[in-house]
Amino acid sequence: MLKRILVTGGAGFIGSNMCEYLLKLNHEVVCLDNFITGRRENIDEFLANDKFTLIEGDIRSLDDCRQAVKDADAVLHLAALGSVPRSIADPVTTNDININGYLNMIVATRDAGIKRFVYAASSSTYGDSESLPKIEEVIGKPLSPYAITKYVGELYADVFSKTYGVECIGLRYFNVFGKKQDPAGAYAAVIPKFTDLLINKKAPTINGDGSYSRDFTYIDNVLQINYLALTTSNNNALNEVYNVAFGESSTLNELFSQIKLNLLQFIPEIESIQPIYGPYRKGDIPHSLASIEKAKKLLSYNPEFSLREGLEKTVKWYYESTVLKTS
Repeated sequence: MLKRILVTGGAGFIGSNMCEYLLKLNHEVVCLDNFITGRRENIDEFLANDKFTLIEGDIRSLDDCRQAVKDADAVLHLAALGSVPRSIADPVTTNDININGYLNMIVATRDAGIKRFVYAASSSTYGDSESLPKIEEVIGKPLSPYAITKYVGELYADVFSKTYGVECIGLRYFNVFGKKQDPAGAYAAVIPKFTDLLINKKAPTINGDGSYSRDFTYIDNVLQINYLALTTSNNNALNEVYNVAFGESSTLNELFSQIKLNLLQFIPEIESIQPIYGPYRKGDIPHSLASIEKAKKLLSYNPEFSLREGLEKTVKWYYESTVLKTS
């Protein structure tokens, strides 16, 4: 039975939401983060909880990894340097964190005798494969250094499961969004960036003509499958990789319209704002739509929140976190 769970990257967007989720279920949570992309304000509310432990460390240090796994019953490895454009600008650091750091983490898990290792994979692994919907067993060639690093994690997991008996489960996240996602910086994800710009009555830039589509996945759906992966007793579910999505795609133009529609109730003066169209980004996959049948079958995954439902909650959270707190 799981009592103590290590969440690497626990001060990040998905990680901090996962720490909150696990604490509410009365688990002990250890958060390992170096705060390169994680934010201290994401975990401030947990610091007074005696079931929460923060270790400020780096997965590129094997010693830090060994300290973090001590007495843990399972590992949820979310720590990574995200963003396709950032990996193109700096492939060395992306490789160092996402491959060397990953290897340190899974080695520390193995050496500590921990059986369950759940890790964040990525939909970027599908690369230049044009088949839709994306099925776990059909991938193409990676289109970015980031995609390469995430695929290498899947390869290492397969080897560690077969060679050392570590129970590995990989989760290929598709465009996750929700509260606590950072809207700032050059590599911010599209939903928080669009929302933040519109709150500030500025027009967001869409890369391309807005026809590229994504399977946007609300954070609560991700929390559900993370926990299912950590706790499943179905042996057939182990040592597999799963798509984590809602199973519907929306274009960037549709996304902009939905974010704007949700904000109009709070900021009616943005009615006339239209997006600016810029060049396509290198390494971007044109279309992304996931099959989630494998996760439904083997992990009993049942995503509850569509893009529309998730955006209602997310946009409201950003508005209250920015406008209301500063007014």
